[in-house]
Amino acid sequence: MDIKYNLKAASSRRTEQFKPEGNVGFGNLRTDHMFLMDYRDGQWCDPRIEPYAPFEMAPGAIALHYGQSIFEGAKAFKHDDGEIYTFRLDKNAQRLNTSADILCIPNLAEDIQLQAINALIDVDRLWFPMQDGACLYIRPFIFATEDRLSVSPSLNFTFCVILSPSGAYYADGVNKAIRLLISKKFHRAVSGGTGASKAAGNYAASLRAGQAAAEYGAAQVLYLDANNKQIEEVGAMNHFHILKDGTVIIPTFTDTILKSITSQSMLEIGHLLGCEVRQETIMLDKFIADIEAGEIVEAGGFGTAAVVSPVGSYIFEDGRIITVGDGEVGPCIKRIYQIFTQLQNGELEGPEGWVKRVERVAP
Repeated sequence: MDIKYNLKAASSRRTEQFKPEGNVGFGNLRTDHMFLMDYRDGQWCDPRIEPYAPFEMAPGAIALHYGQSIFEGAKAFKHDDGEIYTFRLDKNAQRLNTSADILCIPNLAEDIQLQAINALIDVDRLWFPMQDGACLYIRPFIFATEDRLSVSPSLNFTFCVILSPSGAYYADGVNKAIRLLISKKFHRAVSGGTGASKAAGNYAASLRAGQAAAEYGAAQVLYLDANNKQIEEVGAMNHFHILKDGTVIIPTFTDTILKSITSQSMLEIGHLLGCEVRQETIMLDKFIADIEAGEIVEAGGFGTAAVVSPVGSYIFEDGRIITVGDGEVGPCIKRIYQIFTQLQNGELEGPEGWVKRVERVAP
C-alpha cells in the first residue's frame, strides 16, 4: 500500500517527546494526524495520513441515520529500548472484519489495517506520553458515507484511525473494586443480532442501561441472556470470576458476546499465571449460590482500556446486594493485572508475535 503523507507543517507539529506534568486521563487527547482510506466503486482506495480535523460528510450519510459503523480499540506501548510496540494488533484487525461481516461492511485486509496503524503511530510517535502506565490508545473505525435515505447497505465507506495519548486507566493501580447491576430489564443482545460485533449502535443502546446502573450505585450492567438465565458480559468488558482454587472462568463466547482480546489472551497464558483459565456457560442461579457459598472468591471484567476491572459486589433491581469474597480487590486479580501489563510493556516475554515494534519509516 502506497500511503500519501499530507502532514502538518513542521512548525505546527509536535517536535519534542510529550512529557505531561500530570495524568493525561484516558481517551481525552488526540495526536497531530489521522489515517484515512475510502471505499468506492467496489474497492478500498486513496490511503493517506492527514492532519487531525473534522470530517466533511453529507447530512444524508447512511452512518448518521442507520448506524452502519464499527470500531476497534487497541494500545501501543513504549518499551525500555525507547521504541513503540503494538500489542496483539492482528487480533483487532481480525475482529474488525468480523464486525464488518455482521454490519454488511466490506472487509479491509488485515495487513493493510496493520500498515495503516503502524504508519500513523510512526508519524506521531512523539505524542507518546512519558509517564508510568501510559499508552497510545488506537481507535480504528469504519463508517458508511453514501448519501441515501433508503434502508440498505451503503456503497461508500471511510476507514479512519486516530490515536489518543493516554495515561493509566487506574491512576493508583488496581486497588478499588466496582459494583455491577444484574439486570433482568435491560439486555445487550439476542442471538442472531449484532452482539458479537463492535458496532457503534451496540454502545448507544447501552447508555440507558448505564444510567440505570448509576442510579443503583453501580458502575455498569452485567447483562444476562434474553431468557435471564445465563450471564453474558458487562457493557464495556467481558465478565469473569475466580474459584477458590484459583481457576479463572470466562463465559463461553456466543454470537451475543463480543470476544475481548484480553479474554482471548487470558485463555492462552494460564501457565504464566500458574492457574487454569477456561470457558463455561454460567447460569445465574449457580453463580449467585457459588458466591454466597464462598466457592467464587473474586470477579471482574476483562477489556482493553482497563485490562482488568475488579468487581466487589453485585446489586439486583430489587436492591439486594451480594458481595464477592470480602468485597476488596483479591490477590489473583492483582497478579493478572501485573502479568498482563508486564507482557504489554515488554517486561515479560509472552507468546511469539504478541508484541511488534513500530518501524521508523515516516518521511
